[in-house]
Amino acid sequence: MMANTAPHLNSLAGVVILAGGASKRMGVPKAELTLPTGERLLDYHVGHVLELKAAAENATDFNIPIMIADNERGFTVDLDLSIGNPQSPIMHIADYTPVNDDEQSDNGGALVAIESALQTLAKLTDTMPNQKSGSSWLLVISCDSLIPATGLWQKLQPVISQVADKKVVCLTDDSHLYPLLGLYQLSIEADLKAYIDSGQRRVMSFIKPLTQAVPLTENWQRLTNFNTPEDFQRACAALSDL
Repeated sequence: MMANTAPHLNSLAGVVILAGGASKRMGVPKAELTLPTGERLLDYHVGHVLELKAAAENATDFNIPIMIADNERGFTVDLDLSIGNPQSPIMHIADYTPVNDDEQSDNGGALVAIESALQTLAKLTDTMPNQKSGSSWLLVISCDSLIPATGLWQKLQPVISQVADKKVVCLTDDSHLYPLLGLYQLSIEADLKAYIDSGQRRVMSFIKPLTQAVPLTENWQRLTNFNTPEDFQRACAALSDL
């Protein structure tokens, strides 16, 4: 699978894993859910991003920053993943704080996390000499899914060269978009910041005019959008069937 994606990884600037949701119906933070293998969900996603990075040509010279947006919950990553991959920095990022923010909310939503990731990548460009200068896309992965970063990149990457007028590429099924499983062009940062600073938080209102949707494969539909323990159990069962 990865042989087809490796030559195009130079367009990937970084990955953000969204792990800051309230998870009220789940009862525990989704990032801390345990798969049947004993692996935590957050580590599962980090591990697959590292597999993606390993497929790059000259992988030892290629940085793909892995940002964890956990709303300052302090979720840890397995030390073996961090120590064994020094070329792929794993960092926690705080949500972007809007200008004149009067909302004292515990969770500002996905867009403030994505904005923070975009700003972080802009700052890293000058401080990481091995970062590819042509990198222009942020891969967004939410912790309500078991779709691996490797498969998600392979599905979405071919589309970005076909739709030059679109700034977001994400999955869709027959009824709705999956905006938190997608690619975001770094050039949207200023517009996203202005949108958030105006008091807006709705993901769909911002991305819909910018988006190219990519059909979700049928077997992936069972792997995502889990919000209850029963949903997660079904997703784990579907993963083992693949």
